[in-house]
Amino acid sequence: MTLADRHIMVLEDEAIIAFGLEDMLLEIGASVAVATSITEAFAMLADNDFDFAVLDVNLHGEKSYPVADRLLEAGVEFIFATGYGDAEHPERFRQVPTVTKPYSVEQIQAAASSPRI
Repeated sequence: MTLADRHIMVLEDEAIIAFGLEDMLLEIGASVAVATSITEAFAMLADNDFDFAVLDVNLHGEKSYPVADRLLEAGVEFIFATGYGDAEHPERFRQVPTVTKPYSVEQIQAAASSPRI
């Protein structure tokens, strides 16, 4: 999946990382909405149709898995982003690609394009 011309939700609690990713995605032609908490992400999901999402795994000690569950229910593809290396996710997310911070837009694009099993 190319991310150009896609509406993308970024769930990231670190402002510098969130705005850096937003800038990278805007540069390739995506539209971006940034959520900084799980509550904010749920509110965005209620009001928007997203094509794709990038989810930070750990948000001030809370995992983003409830948001991932909602995305799965809605049929929205997503990837995880983490600063903890190769994170072990619950079995239901085994097929979801994970990128490690710091990442580039090319790594995000490659993860978005990787086949899901």
